[in-house]
Amino acid sequence: MKRKTAKQILSDSFRELAVLKSIDKITIQDIVENCGYSPATFYRNFKDKYDLIAWDYAQGTALIMDRIDGTNYLWQQTLLDGANRYLKEKDYLTNLLLHTTGLDSFIQYMTDINCTVLEKYILRTSQIESLDRKTKMYIRTYCLGTVNLSCEWILGKFDASPEEIAEIYEYSLPGPLEKYMIQQ
Repeated sequence: MKRKTAKQILSDSFRELAVLKSIDKITIQDIVENCGYSPATFYRNFKDKYDLIAWDYAQGTALIMDRIDGTNYLWQQTLLDGANRYLKEKDYLTNLLLHTTGLDSFIQYMTDINCTVLEKYILRTSQIESLDRKTKMYIRTYCLGTVNLSCEWILGKFDASPEEIAEIYEYSLPGPLEKYMIQQ
C-alpha cells in the first residue's frame, strides 16, 4: 500500500476546507489543524497556500498527461479527461477563481504549469533534447488560450459539455504542435 506524502495530506486538507469556506479565508493554521500537522511541516513542503494550490493543480495535470501512450490513450482522450476533471472539480475551481487574491496570478500559474507539462510530454515522446524558441511560443499560445477558455467555462460564461470543450481544445492546437500531439 502506498502511503500519502505530507504534500498530499496537506493538499487534501486544503481541499476539504475549500468545500466549507472561501479560499481567501483559509489560513495555513486552518490547513495544518485540519490534518494534524504543524506549520513547520507545511513550510517544509510549501512556501504558501498558493504554492500548495499550484502543486495540487500540477499533480492532477501530470496524472492525465502521463497516461498518453500513443496507442490506447491518445491526445484526444487526454483533452476530454482534462475537461471532465474541470467539470468534476467545478465548485473547487470556481472557489479558486473567484476567491483567490490575484486571479490573474492564479491563471498565470495554471498556464505555466500546463506549458511545463506539455513541454515535458513533447520532449519525452519525441526523443528530442530541447525545444526551439518557436515551438515554446506555440505551446505558450496554446496554453494561454486553453486555460483562459477553461476558466471562462468553469465560471459559467458559456454552456458547453466536456466533449465540446475537448473538441475546442483539439481544434485549437497550433499546426506545428500537431506532429507531437496527434497520433496518426
